[in-house]
Amino acid sequence: MSDESKNITRERAEDEPGEGTEIDRISALEAELTDLRQQLVAKEGEAKDNYNRFVRQTAELDNFKKRASRDREDGIRFANEVLIKDLLPIVDNLERAVAHASGGGNGKPLVEGVEMVLKGFLDVLSKHGVRQIVALGQSFDPGKHEAMAQLDSESHAPNSVIDEHQRGYFYRERLLRPALVTIAKGLKTNEKKNEPNKVENDPTDD
Repeated sequence: MSDESKNITRERAEDEPGEGTEIDRISALEAELTDLRQQLVAKEGEAKDNYNRFVRQTAELDNFKKRASRDREDGIRFANEVLIKDLLPIVDNLERAVAHASGGGNGKPLVEGVEMVLKGFLDVLSKHGVRQIVALGQSFDPGKHEAMAQLDSESHAPNSVIDEHQRGYFYRERLLRPALVTIAKGLKTNEKKNEPNKVENDPTDD
């Protein structure tokens, strides 16, 4: 083979890709594909974990709502439990007073027992934020008094409470019911009534 033919063959061999270069390229693609598959598997696992976490949190939230609903219902049903417990000793004292009165006597022990029960009952109400409205002798206040009648009175200031028919009560700062009262009405002055009788002399009289 001539030198010219050898040079042409060498140039063609250099222009065509070698077998080793093609293998390297395929290996690189396979490695990249393997890496992508691993990433996909990792992402699928992450997505599955996120879904399971979402399901658990949804179940926990649902359970929390159910517990809150039960607690709210129980709170409404048993809201007066403490008050009722405080009232039970008063019931016990009433039963004792009735039992004692049934044994006879002049009735004075029964009155004393009822007075003690009433005091205990008012103490319990005060403990739970209920207080009586002081009305007698006070100036009439439509915010806590309800006038049932008006009476003329010289011994009381006008518009003052002179009688209390039913006690009024506050629950904390809220009016439970007004006191039913009678208030004093100022006397109307009658000047003619108070003036001495005067007889005017007729000019023609002697």
